[in-house]
Amino acid sequence: MASFPHLDDAYRYCEGLVRDHDHDRWLADGLLPEQKRQHALAIHAFSYEASRIRESIHEAMPGEIRLQWWIDAIEGEARGDVAGHPVAAALIDTIRRFSLRRLGFVNLLEARRFDLYDDAMPTLNDLEGYAGETASTLFLEIAQILCDGADPKAADAAGHAGVAYALTGLMRALPIHARRNQVYLPVDLLKAAGLEPDDVRQGRKAEELTAVLAGLRDQASEHHDKALAALTGIDPRAKPAFLPLAFVRPYLKALRKTPPYGPVAEIGAWRKPLLLWRFGRRL
Repeated sequence: MASFPHLDDAYRYCEGLVRDHDHDRWLADGLLPEQKRQHALAIHAFSYEASRIRESIHEAMPGEIRLQWWIDAIEGEARGDVAGHPVAAALIDTIRRFSLRRLGFVNLLEARRFDLYDDAMPTLNDLEGYAGETASTLFLEIAQILCDGADPKAADAAGHAGVAYALTGLMRALPIHARRNQVYLPVDLLKAAGLEPDDVRQGRKAEELTAVLAGLRDQASEHHDKALAALTGIDPRAKPAFLPLAFVRPYLKALRKTPPYGPVAEIGAWRKPLLLWRFGRRL
């Protein structure tokens, strides 16, 4: 790991990471106030690092060790290469500057333990809880950064926004996850449609799966609407934290036209800045 003695270098590294691997959020972060932008990018870079642990390590035990390293880094117990890790350095600096809740980031990492194993998501409630810990946290912490402190009303909006955003993203990534033996679709919904997790892993019963995905799209859409309703009562400075929601409905529309097992549903790159601009005017 290269050394990052200067925080400016660490923040620039985070921006490059998000630009290259989480382009939608990078576009949205580009519209944030300049003095706060790098801190949102640090949080999103951390989220990407946590999400890719299974992909980069492949086995559960090394993944558990890596998750624990991150937990120790956030809680202030890690030693050695923390300062030399650009994402960790930028994230910890952001947490300190804005007095963010360390527990939210720790809970995100704890939720990511699910990613390390081949177990299927048990229930819709479990899936929404996972989405809340992994995605809602990002909306909430960035909202707190933008308004320089806690806004109690932002939590409800962030909760629904994270579930809407995460469910949409997980449905888009279904073809990729299935090839990795990962099943984020809830077992209770699969069984109600006559499916087993292995059907998803093997790419079987696409017609039955289509009905399950339609129900999940409805869930994502409902949470999206609830997030928008909750946004009316929060600090106006915090509202740009929710700009990534601009992509939820277009992706849900694309998912309706895409077979369950691929390709990955997309929207035109040229449309994304326009979608963000239009959505931002509504906030």
